[in-house]
Amino acid sequence: MNFNMTEDQKAFAETAYQFAMTELAPNAAKWDQEHIFPKDVIKKAGELGFCGLYTPEEAGGLGLSRLDSSIIFEHLAMGCTATTAMLTIHNMATWMIASFATEETKAEYIDQLVMGELLASYCLTEPGSGSDAASLKTKAVLENGEYVLNGSKMFISGAGETDVLVVMARTGEDGPSGISAFVVPANAEGVIYGKAEEKMGWNAQPTRLITFENVRIPAHNLLGKEGEGFKFAMMGLDGGRINIATCSIGTAQQALNTAINYMQERQQFGKPLAAFQALQFKVADMNTELVAARQMVRLAAFKLDEKDAERTTYCAMAKRFATDIGFKVCDEALQIHGGYGYIKEYPLERHFRDVRVHQILEGTNEIMRVIIARRILAEGAQSVL
Repeated sequence: MNFNMTEDQKAFAETAYQFAMTELAPNAAKWDQEHIFPKDVIKKAGELGFCGLYTPEEAGGLGLSRLDSSIIFEHLAMGCTATTAMLTIHNMATWMIASFATEETKAEYIDQLVMGELLASYCLTEPGSGSDAASLKTKAVLENGEYVLNGSKMFISGAGETDVLVVMARTGEDGPSGISAFVVPANAEGVIYGKAEEKMGWNAQPTRLITFENVRIPAHNLLGKEGEGFKFAMMGLDGGRINIATCSIGTAQQALNTAINYMQERQQFGKPLAAFQALQFKVADMNTELVAARQMVRLAAFKLDEKDAERTTYCAMAKRFATDIGFKVCDEALQIHGGYGYIKEYPLERHFRDVRVHQILEGTNEIMRVIIARRILAEGAQSVL
């Protein structure tokens, strides 16, 4: 693996950073404070290809690697964490539809999804099944050429504002082998949205409970075959963990940049904060740990691109480490700003709030430790990890 970015990757990073600084960063505080979901800006991102980064080219996407996509998401997150996180969720749902849907379903949705003209939400978590996703209760029953969905999904990003739902539902016996995946129009009869949750962060996107009451969808809206849904979900989660880890890296980098600028400008006791060795050591540690986290995320992305047998473990390690470090760096950057870091005039408190949830979603960091520990304690694992 070459640790230097290619010329193409540098160009991707520059384009994403320019978009982040012109379209996201100037508006992020307003979106956060007023709980605005910037669909118009996401559509602009779609025009640059950011809504179908790793969707296959034959389906209209850019067909980029997960490593290339991670570099782009990192730079987008420097502008707005919550909006970039929504873009990563949309990319995952779009990739699933492009990869596993019937030709009829692809023809109906995929062109508009990759352009950001339609937005997608991903529906896995339920009120009674968070970390234990394989125990989900939402059911889909085939009746007269249609599936009828009943159940509910919790903590769904974009719910009530997006156009397409990728829904995991039970079509068979208990456990993972009885789960299937479906494409559901967000405005289908029987789809009911709860109130927008009041959250600590991620306020630039709505999060709601979704209830399905006898929702009827065509049989061809099934992704793959019956019983393959959990496999698709786990494939999505490997990439999703890289994506959310990347959002932590980008946000933490922006927080560190802001702290460095503040240290060079702020005067105390007759000299800039940057002249104090205690703060020099602090930013040295922040930068070192951030570089280590970035390289771990990119290694995991490389493993995923290579279809390495250990890719799931690497994705779990990267997600655990990068989201913990991202939160730590944002916390330290806020501390460097003192009282100014705690007020909304500065972006540090928003960075702090937005990255906190990354240690919870896409599998909590405790679940990441379970995945890692099971693998390294398995016979022979020491020789491959």
